[in-house]
Amino acid sequence: VQLQAFGGGLVQAGGSLRLSCAASGRTFSSYVMGWFRQAPGKERECVSSISRSGGMTYYADSVKGRFTISRDSAKKTVYLQMNNPKPEDTAVYHCAASPRVLGGRALTKTEEYNYWGQGTEVTVSS
Repeated sequence: VQLQAFGGGLVQAGGSLRLSCAASGRTFSSYVMGWFRQAPGKERECVSSISRSGGMTYYADSVKGRFTISRDSAKKTVYLQMNNPKPEDTAVYHCAASPRVLGGRALTKTEEYNYWGQGTEVTVSS
């Protein structure tokens, strides 16, 4: 599967932004999808993930209550709605896909994802 993320840009703190990740191929529904971010000088971290059905979601504590992940199988797209962003949310955001079985837990590690998009940059101004 090939992934293309877009929707990043400059946003003021307290505003909103929606990231999208479009997948190619016919098996989008076979993948767990995740959003990761990497700020300068920091390791890549999992922001959110969503199960194949959309019934299980994960959020990092730092974004819980502000960000919402969703997926649209018909459009083969996963979204990350960013509400009330903060300057510390500034990073390059990557979407990723994993064929792994969840086993009752969310996939949050970079090594658990096989496919990655190119990243879209988000800058939150104070």
